[in-house]
Amino acid sequence: MLYLTDDVGLLPFFLPLGIIGFYRYLWYFIRVIAYLVYKPRRPKANPTYVPEEDVTIIVPTIDAGDEFKIAARSWLKCRPKEIVIITETKMRGPLEELANEVDPTRIRVLTVPKANKRLQMVEGINATNTEILVFADDDAIWKPTMLDYILACFEDLKMGGVGTSQTVHAVDPKGHQTVWEILAGFRLTSRNIEIAASTHIDGGICCLSGRTAAYRTLILKDPAFQYCFTNDLWRGKYPLNSGDDKFLTRWMHSHGWNTYAQVCKEAELFSTFKNNWRFVKQVLRWTRNTWRSDFRSLFTERYIWHRHPYVAFTMVDKIFNPLTLLAGPILVGVFASIQEKKSANALPPWNIAVSYICWLLVTRALKLIPHFLRRPQDIWVIPFWLIFNYYFAIMKIYALFTLHVTAWGTRAGVGTELAADIKRQGDEADAAANADVKIEMDHLQHSNDKEMQQQYAMQQEQIQNYYQDQPHSQMPARGRPGDPFWHAQDDQQERLVQS
Repeated sequence: MLYLTDDVGLLPFFLPLGIIGFYRYLWYFIRVIAYLVYKPRRPKANPTYVPEEDVTIIVPTIDAGDEFKIAARSWLKCRPKEIVIITETKMRGPLEELANEVDPTRIRVLTVPKANKRLQMVEGINATNTEILVFADDDAIWKPTMLDYILACFEDLKMGGVGTSQTVHAVDPKGHQTVWEILAGFRLTSRNIEIAASTHIDGGICCLSGRTAAYRTLILKDPAFQYCFTNDLWRGKYPLNSGDDKFLTRWMHSHGWNTYAQVCKEAELFSTFKNNWRFVKQVLRWTRNTWRSDFRSLFTERYIWHRHPYVAFTMVDKIFNPLTLLAGPILVGVFASIQEKKSANALPPWNIAVSYICWLLVTRALKLIPHFLRRPQDIWVIPFWLIFNYYFAIMKIYALFTLHVTAWGTRAGVGTELAADIKRQGDEADAAANADVKIEMDHLQHSNDKEMQQQYAMQQEQIQNYYQDQPHSQMPARGRPGDPFWHAQDDQQERLVQS
């Protein structure tokens, strides 16, 4: 290829791009080596924390279905002390029915006025009384060893948050996965490699995924955290509801807590994904969250640079990834058209195109070997994965210019309000209800209504009659503590009524 480019006079143009390509594959090779030598933390024989006493599972949800029952039963096999479901008020009944079907003794349901994931999470945090809390999606299915392996990381007293590896659970009860679900599985394989590598190299992680992540409760009960978490705005004016896991991860980095990713079969969760084109809308939301969080980590907060430089470097690499990916086919097209006109040894354009596509397919397949060792039947989706990669590169650029869009995407009306505003509205509604009661009591105590004064005079007369019927020796002195009816202000009140 170098010979051909030199032959048409394009070597000075293509050589720097070739160096960039070499760098990217070298970078990936380093990541794979780190992934291969990575080792998860194993539980101790006598652990400091045990699930039955030290773990509460928090599940924010608004529309859990039958998949929740499957997930909840898998959580209970891990022996947590309690499971707390937080939903919006109107969904309390259906969620309590689901909880009662599974285990009413260990699952309780709490509510917030309006669906908002961050507000629901804070409600769950404040209801937790264990050392460790675990956030889980309502469709995250665990293995029975999940909590034991998560808690193993918290033997480190500086450990603040722990994530897990993930794989796809088919929506179809028969286990058949659509193309969309297989693409999601490819993404998870790449992610598992990435977080294992970064954990091994510098102990950092780009994101503790919200599908399942564990934290020390004391960190999240900090009022400063809860204020920042529920008042999170992009550029000071766009409320953020999604991206909660990114925020939590950055909080660990910026406040000196360690993080760890348990990438092993014992700590692997199974999660459902959209099995149709709506998967693309999920990816778009995640992509916007990544842009916003990475910009904050790299350029605003900047703790990531000295705490986890490898993770910082991967974030920088992702910024330029869409451009380098899209540049490839464009430059191959340029080369094919020019060399056909200028070179005596010109290759047919179709030959160059086919060679390039084959190279892309082979390299993409090699990067997904861990996936194919588990599901070799998915190999046929590689061409669609290649197309999706280029579509994703365009999507990333589009997402970059639409970061002001903070709605959930797959759930209408969710994510458009600030969590703190919803909490404030709920508090104001409660205060208004209580204010009505206070006004009524105030009216009873201070009304100048003639009827109220007459009623008060009758009460005084009854009290006087009571004392007159008692032996003189038993009558307490008026205004003394022993008198069950009178106190210092009663004389004034009586004189007021008599006048």
